[in-house]
Amino acid sequence: MRTDDLIAALAADAQTVSNPIGRTLWLALTGGAVVAALIFFFGIGFRLDLASALETPRFLFKCALTLTLLVSAMGLMLHIARPEAVPPAWAMALAAAPLLLAIAAIAELMVVPSSDWTKRLVGTNALVCLVLIPALSAAPLAALLLALRQGAPAHPMLAGAVAGLVAASVGATLYATHCQDDSPLFVATWYVIAVMIVTLVGALIGARLLRW
Repeated sequence: MRTDDLIAALAADAQTVSNPIGRTLWLALTGGAVVAALIFFFGIGFRLDLASALETPRFLFKCALTLTLLVSAMGLMLHIARPEAVPPAWAMALAAAPLLLAIAAIAELMVVPSSDWTKRLVGTNALVCLVLIPALSAAPLAALLLALRQGAPAHPMLAGAVAGLVAASVGATLYATHCQDDSPLFVATWYVIAVMIVTLVGALIGARLLRW
């Protein structure tokens, strides 16, 4: 059977397999997130001023941003796990978080004196951010990649990359409650680099692990 015929056959059978793979991915995300949360709670912990931070718009935006990425990336992955075409709406939804972050960064540059730009961009925890977000993303990424093997992604590298985005958004959400740097300039630099690292790892592993 030619590859195109196999993909068509799998797509025709999507109604049968869509629910099982969807449940498998949700269970993988939940399990991986629980492991990451346990590592966070027992090894890292919340920032000491969390109560007051919850009253600040920058902190709330930072958390809302990572959750937006989580929802959009997970929605996209649920479709990529199957061989049929991905609805354009989900692909477009993935642009929501970067767009919101770009708007927030521009607004920060407009309201903050230029003398403070470097300080807010560099922050105080840049290296910690680059280490902890990938570390907290490891368990969700492993669980999602294993779950994707139960599906039939037509593009293994892309599926792995999206799994990396989902996992990174879990790690970034947890880390955001520990991080003292709330400036959109910091998030646009160091969070983005950390997320890209996890996404790249997911893509490279997915290209080999999810091949069929």
